[in-house]
Amino acid sequence: MPDEGAGVPCPACGALNSPDRRFCRRCATVLNPAAKPAPLPWWRTMWPLRRRVRAGSGRAARLLVILAVLAAACAGGLLLLPAGRALVEDTRDKMSKAKPVTPVAVEASAEVPRHPATNTTDGLSNRYWGAPAPGASVTYTFRKPFRLVDLIITNGASTSPESYPHQARALRLDLEVTTQDGERHHKELTLSDKPGPQTFPTGISDAKTIRLTLRSPAGLTRGRHLALGEVEFFARG
Repeated sequence: MPDEGAGVPCPACGALNSPDRRFCRRCATVLNPAAKPAPLPWWRTMWPLRRRVRAGSGRAARLLVILAVLAAACAGGLLLLPAGRALVEDTRDKMSKAKPVTPVAVEASAEVPRHPATNTTDGLSNRYWGAPAPGASVTYTFRKPFRLVDLIITNGASTSPESYPHQARALRLDLEVTTQDGERHHKELTLSDKPGPQTFPTGISDAKTIRLTLRSPAGLTRGRHLALGEVEFFARG
């Protein structure tokens, strides 16, 4: 039996033990413990969150990185919120059936005799609003705000191909929608120079008043005026 009085002393009690012993003969302390792994560099203690952290290293940096990621996520959410809301509203527009809305008041900045702006909402294809020149506008006021989904414009003096070119037409309309809280939305509508209804998707919420201004005249010669047949408004059903 090896001499127990020779060997490496126990790190705990100091007793001498033979080189082949694994535990101290006196206190049973492990004599040759496995070497501890080297501490991780600070940048490896930041992710994943459950990774072993070196004592006194990387905690502050990891916390700062986590806070920065959370702040970036919150900022991105705020920036994407309007776009997300618009996408939801557009989807609802497509999934619902539109219904017509009639204004309670129609007022034009100018009109020629026997062709008032109210003709644009009477549902008749042989009557129109006559405006003396480009820049004239017509404003429609509604009883309560609504989601303006579509706008249908019938241009010219008539839906008949023979009567359509008898008066001039505006080939561009400036659309201004004012919401209940006073916010204004602007959009340019380009019309084809042909008889019949033309549909323009809009997708504007809380519309209270709608103004159309006539631009880009076609066929406007001496003795003629601009003709706008019908304007139809559609809300989300």
